[in-house]
Amino acid sequence: MTVSRVINGEQVVRAATKAKVEAAIAALHYAPSAAARSLAGGDDTRIGLLYSNPSSSYLSEFLVGSLDQASRSGVDLVVEKWDEQTSVKSVVDHLLRGRIDGVILPPPLCDLEEMVQALAAADIPAVAVATGRVPGDMPAVSIDDRQAAYEMTRHLIALGHVRIGFIKGNPNQTASGRRFEGYVAALAEADLTVQDELIAQGYFTYRSGLDAAEHILALRDPPTAIFASNDDMAAATVAIAHRGGLDVPGDLTVCGFDDTSLATTIWPELTTIHQPVSAMSRAAVEVLVRLLKGRRGGHDQAIEHLVLDHALVRRQSDAAPRMRPRTGGRG
Repeated sequence: MTVSRVINGEQVVRAATKAKVEAAIAALHYAPSAAARSLAGGDDTRIGLLYSNPSSSYLSEFLVGSLDQASRSGVDLVVEKWDEQTSVKSVVDHLLRGRIDGVILPPPLCDLEEMVQALAAADIPAVAVATGRVPGDMPAVSIDDRQAAYEMTRHLIALGHVRIGFIKGNPNQTASGRRFEGYVAALAEADLTVQDELIAQGYFTYRSGLDAAEHILALRDPPTAIFASNDDMAAATVAIAHRGGLDVPGDLTVCGFDDTSLATTIWPELTTIHQPVSAMSRAAVEVLVRLLKGRRGGHDQAIEHLVLDHALVRRQSDAAPRMRPRTGGRG
């Protein structure tokens, strides 16, 4: 018991006794068993990952990062699905019954205010991932979505495109609005008018991308480039272009966002914004573990808001606009 108290930093051990124990530990090269300490002291940590994301490519990368970091951090990761048919209260009650110490909230749940408030009321710490909200009192890991979309739009303008279509992301995610802001800002800087007819609403799903691209490409004067707010919708845009007899990128440049595995499994491979999804989920687990350790130690932890780097990845789906009649199209 005395050795345990010294290892755990408890103040009830006399200084002389503590010195003897520390000397013995050093001489014997003793290292406490994490598993034994967990079983004996009930000190195991269980964190939950709540997901409700329609993009399987995004979710798979998020899970890989989370599982890897949970293993490295010595914590248990419990993955739970949430859908709109399930009440927020029942989800939180389930987390409490499962002795979940903290929760990772990827999009769109990071922006579901009812969920955020319910977790706070239940005193379950949470970390938001990929939210576009202004940092508040919840830890968060994200990229600068506005800047990333601005850079992609500037890239398209530099190629010579002046009619650039845009497929918005789901309005229930704040990052969607930030990406649209970046698109608008880049057009304004280049003295290009934002044209409502070139903008379509998507929902981050492949199906919504099909509908949005079909609407934009059916215009009498369609754009020469389309920037979709994620790779799923960009891939759908490529499919609609091919269906209409258009060459990508000869007749139409298509760009995405996220750089999920889907970006390199279609042809042509997508030019896209690399959002480090796996790294973001790893960072979220690290932030949550630090927060939980601080709470257990009775220390106030500063609210961390990490902004990770993004990158524009150029592949085969972009080119300068064709200066001759298109090879196909809708006539």
